[in-house]
Amino acid sequence: MNLPPVGLGTMGIEDESVVRTAVDCGYRHLDTAQIYDNESTVGAGIATAETDRADLTVATKLWIDALGATAVRPSTEASLDRLGLDTVDLLYVHRPRGDYDPETTLPAVEAVREAGLTEHVGLSNFDPDQLAVARDHLDTIAAHQVEFHPLFWREALLTDAQKHGYPLVAYAPLAGGRVFEEPTIVDIAAQHETTPAAVSIAWVTSYENVVTIPKASSRSHLEANLAAADLELTDAEIARIEAIEREEELFPE
Repeated sequence: MNLPPVGLGTMGIEDESVVRTAVDCGYRHLDTAQIYDNESTVGAGIATAETDRADLTVATKLWIDALGATAVRPSTEASLDRLGLDTVDLLYVHRPRGDYDPETTLPAVEAVREAGLTEHVGLSNFDPDQLAVARDHLDTIAAHQVEFHPLFWREALLTDAQKHGYPLVAYAPLAGGRVFEEPTIVDIAAQHETTPAAVSIAWVTSYENVVTIPKASSRSHLEANLAAADLELTDAEIARIEAIEREEELFPE
């Protein structure tokens, strides 16, 4: 998929005006999920925005209790109903847990794609071995969404995305705000006369096949996150960030 460098992560967003403002600011990739319990909010924001639906990439995710072979289609249809859409551009398997069985779940998701309920199928929070198995059951892995920020990232997942040519969609690029106190990030931000948030987003998007979906609610933060992708870090700065000691992931299994 050809995804913009910065999209909108909507976990925790409960106000449709935030989604509408994001679209008005220039966001063209909107990411939600069944477990976020806000698909209706996202759909309402899309419906009231001035941008044509065809210009937006809308993604949602099937939760672990909707991954049984007979549950995938009705659950997808329920998501579309909440979103007020006939189809989504990207439908993820949120986690390979619960009712997930690659031999039954993935063919069911492929059938949903063939029926026109989604244009692309993606995966989220898979490890390399699980990705390899999934490739045996999917026509294409269109995207893989994972936690990816200066304080936690898995090189093996980045390598897999680069090797197989799909975008890695990075969620929580600001590490839940922890990057604001990371000395290396703060120092680089000062040198560029910008914010640690901008440096973190610029670092994430510096990789050729990585895009990100930070959450923001105010217009100023929405605009700043979009602009951050234009910040150019030096190779030395990127290497300094890569060398930061990694912490535990924010969203473990």
